[in-house]
Amino acid sequence: MSGGVDSTAAAILMQREGYDCACALMTLRPGEETGEADARRAAKQLGLPFFVFDFSEAFEERVINRFVSAYNEGRTPNPCVDCNKHIKFGELLQKSLELGNNCLATGHYARVERGADARFLLKKGADAAKDQSYVLYSLTQQQLAHIHFPLGGLSKTQVRLLVSDAGLQNADKSESQDICFVPDGDYAGFIIMHTGIQPRKGQFVDTEGNTLGENRGIVRYTIGQRRGLGLSMPYPPYVLALRPEDDTVVVGKNEMLYSKRLYARDINLIPFDNLNSPVKARVKIRYKHTEQPAMVHQTGEDTLLIEFDEPQRAITGGQAAVIYDGDIVIGGGTIQ
Repeated sequence: MSGGVDSTAAAILMQREGYDCACALMTLRPGEETGEADARRAAKQLGLPFFVFDFSEAFEERVINRFVSAYNEGRTPNPCVDCNKHIKFGELLQKSLELGNNCLATGHYARVERGADARFLLKKGADAAKDQSYVLYSLTQQQLAHIHFPLGGLSKTQVRLLVSDAGLQNADKSESQDICFVPDGDYAGFIIMHTGIQPRKGQFVDTEGNTLGENRGIVRYTIGQRRGLGLSMPYPPYVLALRPEDDTVVVGKNEMLYSKRLYARDINLIPFDNLNSPVKARVKIRYKHTEQPAMVHQTGEDTLLIEFDEPQRAITGGQAAVIYDGDIVIGGGTIQ
């Protein structure tokens, strides 16, 4: 229970289904504004017990430190994936089970169903504009067995109306930030503040190795970036690659950003344990990316090769490649 409209709606629906519920708020950052007042008020209005669990140490280790390390290594991470994997459906789910509960319900827009072979399936939310299955691809069979997503079949409009009709005050509460610990979107500024270390400056070079000027440190750039480079060139320059070993940012033309294949590791597959043969599927390479047709090969116990039918722009190390068969999430991994 974050105090937002989605988690409140989830609590209402679980009550209506006859579950004996309690609400829990996660504290993830020391001294942060957690929305505790809104969460407590919603729980009180619903007549539900309310708990606050401090997971700040685990969040620091499993989410923030990984976020900082990835940027320093020239990758662009998705901390929401790590938070769902390690904190929300790791620490919080474990705490829930230890307290004697048999499931954890959240306000995510996704669905969990049982397949014909009794395995649990993760499916897209019915509201395509709000679907959050991309950041949930790492959920395991053990986790999915105890997870409920009551909002999976609803639209955001229906969710707001549900909370409003129930007479709760947070029906019109604004959306939370995608990355909760960097609300202003200044990732480099956060990394500097967190580590106390100024990024080393390096050079901009073109694909031929010609030096074009000085960059402000690789943590300030990501693949496909156009703005903020400060370069005067005969064509619009884009970031093509980041080299942490010598703090170099490689730039080039937009058309150089396209490629047809990627490798991924740290993989998780949901409907089955392994891909015994290549499969035709659709793949997303970032949260806002429109999934594209591709052939997916499992190349090792924890690795995938994904070959797209058409070249994709700015495939970026650190992001997740998530594989779909229609509404069903096959799984995914971290782009290398």
